[in-house]
Amino acid sequence: MLAIMRYAPPAPPPGAADLRPPPRAAGTAATLDDDTDPPPSGEAVEPLAEADAVLRAEVPAATAGERLDKVLAALFPQFSRSRLKSWCEAGLVSAAGVPLAPRAKARAGARIELRVPTDAEASSFTAEPVPLRVLWHDDVVAVIDKPAGLVVHPAAGNWSGTLLNGLLARFPGSAALPRAGIVHRLDKDTSGLLVVALSLAAQTDLVRQLQARSVSRQYLALAWGELSAARSVDAPIGRHPRDRLRMAVVASGKPARTHFEPLATLSTPAGAITAMRCRLDTGRTHQIRVHAQHLGLPLVGDALYGRRGAPTTSAPWDLLARQALHAAVLSFDHPRDARRLSFVAPVADDVRALWLALGGDAAVLAVDAWSRG
Repeated sequence: MLAIMRYAPPAPPPGAADLRPPPRAAGTAATLDDDTDPPPSGEAVEPLAEADAVLRAEVPAATAGERLDKVLAALFPQFSRSRLKSWCEAGLVSAAGVPLAPRAKARAGARIELRVPTDAEASSFTAEPVPLRVLWHDDVVAVIDKPAGLVVHPAAGNWSGTLLNGLLARFPGSAALPRAGIVHRLDKDTSGLLVVALSLAAQTDLVRQLQARSVSRQYLALAWGELSAARSVDAPIGRHPRDRLRMAVVASGKPARTHFEPLATLSTPAGAITAMRCRLDTGRTHQIRVHAQHLGLPLVGDALYGRRGAPTTSAPWDLLARQALHAAVLSFDHPRDARRLSFVAPVADDVRALWLALGGDAAVLAVDAWSRG
């Protein structure tokens, strides 16, 4: 069953101050940018209701004899290995009621219990009345249409006014979740759709879907240059060898694959511009921007990976003050009943305004049909 939700701003989101997620077990992604390999087959995670959430899993026979912290990283990939090790040392990991050390050897069939404490990181941040465009939510997930300029997670230089701060205000129970329920993110200057978990069980399920690459993410981008036919880029992405602020295609990077489909090309005095549909198979940092540049199609307005000398301040280029990239369609399975949900957010106003000012056809930016194929 497929449920398709479309969003047409500026309809305000309904109030949800009284919604608190049920205390169900799970976790969140070890990193926000990267998909990781799926866990070994045969393992099962059972969410339970506890003061501190409890996760349970059985050690697969294939991992018997390995260090416990390594096995835990495979059983609970939503947490980093260093975090799992620290929880072992704190006595939060046990089997048959006996605390386990991180260097202990895993025993096939052992029933592991992991107590997940309230996330100190999430609870250390302040709830703030950051306006959020909530397209849809129930008691376990919420879908957000993020505007350009909004940082997803607090970090150096952006300790407040982030989407995380807004989530803590809108959904107070998020304070008990790792990263306040955030399982993936968009760059500050990318607009569009994000799914956020409102319970620990939902968070683990969404992480697993991201790892299994069953979450579909489709973007609308405007790029310098011409793309005459659909192209796929399968090239690893890692830190730029000289500029630590940038990512790049490097042999030592993590696997990354992006599919680009041309929608229309405009001829402008500054050069050709192509509107593209971009689909992600993986979720690396700056993936679309890096792969587009790798193809020779840098995104319009991209200050980090864009075309050198491209116009930015003269009309009509001044209509867009960021990269022309919008997360338009997001599809995933509902964590509770596996219904396939698909959400559509119309292309952001600034990207649309530039395209129309350059003489583009508005029909090119109609992304509704993308949710059906």
